Amino acid sequence: MPHASPQQNRPLARRCLLASAALLAIIAACSGPIIATPAQPAVTAAPAERLAAPAGRLAAMTPARVTRVVDGDTIHVLADGMNYTVRYIGIDTPETVDPNQAVQPYGKEASLRNSALVASRGVYLEKDVSETDRFGRLLRYVWLDERTMVNALLVAEGYA
Repeated sequence: MPHASPQQNRPLARRCLLASAALLAIIAACSGPIIATPAQPAVTAAPAERLAAPAGRLAAMTPARVTRVVDGDTIHVLADGMNYTVRYIGIDTPETVDPNQAVQPYGKEASLRNSALVASRGVYLEKDVSETDRFGRLLRYVWLDERTMVNALLVAEGYA
C-alpha cells in the first residue's frame, strides 16, 4: 500500500487542527462553575428583595417567580407583572403532558426534579438569540443564582 505524501496529508492535518480548535473553544466556553455540585448546599428560594435588585451578571437578566412547573423543560413564570410560559433553551426532557404521546420513560422523574429545583422560587431568565418558539413560549436559560443554571444542571444530572 503506497504511503501518502506530506502534501496529501495537509488537508487531513488541517481538518484535525480545526476540529481540535473547535473542541477547545467548546470546552473553554463550558468551563467554570455554572452548575451546583452535590457537595454544595441545597438551593433555597431567593428573597423578593434580591429578585428586585440582582447583582453581577444576574443584573442583565429578567427576574421572575415560577408559578407552575409544566414538565422537565417547561415552566410558567410571573415576570414584570405578566405571566409567561418558558421553554428551557438547549435541552429536551422526556414528554409527560403531550396529549398525542404516552408519558415517556423518566419523564415523571425529570418533571419532579425540575419542580424540586424551581417550583415557587425566584429565578432569572437569560435570553439568547430567539425570543419564542413556534408555540409562543419564551426561550430562556433559567438561573437560580450566579452559579446555577437549571438547564445545565438537568443535563448534568441526566434528566435532559
